[in-house]
Amino acid sequence: MTLDCDVVVVGAGIVGAACALRLAERGEAVVVVDRASPAGGATAAGMGHIVVMDGSEAQLDLTVSSRALWREHVGSMPDAVEYDPCGTLWIATDEEELATAEVKREVLRARGVEADLLTAAAVAEAEPGLCGGLAGGLRVPGDAVVYQPGATRWLLQRAVQAGAQLRPPVAVERVGDGRVALRDGTTLRARHVVVAAGGQTAALLETRALDDAIRPRKGHLAITSRAPGTCRHQLVELGYGRSAHGHAAESVAFNLQPRRTGQVLVGSSRQYGATDASVEPGVLGRMLRRAVALMPALAHLLIVRTWAGFRPATSDGLPLVGPLPHDPTVVLAAGHEGLGITTSMGTAALVEAIIHGAPSSVALAPFAPARAMAGGVGA
Repeated sequence: MTLDCDVVVVGAGIVGAACALRLAERGEAVVVVDRASPAGGATAAGMGHIVVMDGSEAQLDLTVSSRALWREHVGSMPDAVEYDPCGTLWIATDEEELATAEVKREVLRARGVEADLLTAAAVAEAEPGLCGGLAGGLRVPGDAVVYQPGATRWLLQRAVQAGAQLRPPVAVERVGDGRVALRDGTTLRARHVVVAAGGQTAALLETRALDDAIRPRKGHLAITSRAPGTCRHQLVELGYGRSAHGHAAESVAFNLQPRRTGQVLVGSSRQYGATDASVEPGVLGRMLRRAVALMPALAHLLIVRTWAGFRPATSDGLPLVGPLPHDPTVVLAAGHEGLGITTSMGTAALVEAIIHGAPSSVALAPFAPARAMAGGVGA
């Protein structure tokens, strides 16, 4: 059986949900397909930060734009999204990291992002649970945290209200030439197919040119019992950027999020080469010890759940967003690694601009999949 529509979105994670909503509100007849229930995969396994990151000019552009788009929706978000405008406090453990914070402040301010340098005393006042001896910090008050499964379901509900169709879970066999072949024998035919399937994206394409462009990067997380007030901001050590954007086989970094439930979400770890999603006690232990070293109060809390998942990563830290050079009916929106929640809204805006040939406030070229096919990302 063959069904026609304007756009098929492959993937019901947060990036696919944001694309479906944006395109449905544009008047497109959108069909969303996924092999599993919505908000699974990398979306379910990650942290829910909406944060400005400056690992590159392109990343800064996309995160600033996307954060602004998230903020436009705050008034319409239901409680299930658990949007918390807690801001981010970047922690400097020494003078070298404090100098990094000063540079980061100037970079952010040049883009119109509010950012304030804090002394060690100001950090202690803002977050009394942190350890002593810190050099200072950088507060970015416009950042936020969401409960990403709730946010994804809300986006999909809005997309359906705008006319999109969310099909029951069914595996996608192949994507190409404006067609999506489903395992149940159905073929969906569309002007455009948006592939937002995370680490599964390359395997769904008829081309094999992108097979190595997106690599799985394993991460561990833990969540505590309820202890309201343990931390007031999302807390990240300034060394996090080296962990997030480096290529070490294994690394851990301090990252905490306050949750609306009163719990604390504890991260983070990164591993290349891991294929098993099971929790690894050694990696988890390193991550938790790092967290307790910087936030000693965590030692008195009960860890109620731990889990691991895979981030879809590219080697240059930027997602693949754009049409396939040899098949412009297929538009990729994948490879966001740990910034899928943050950049979902901005990615959807890029996809809309690509499909409709509209102007974009964020340059498209740095995200083009062609760079991976030329060996830049997939090398």
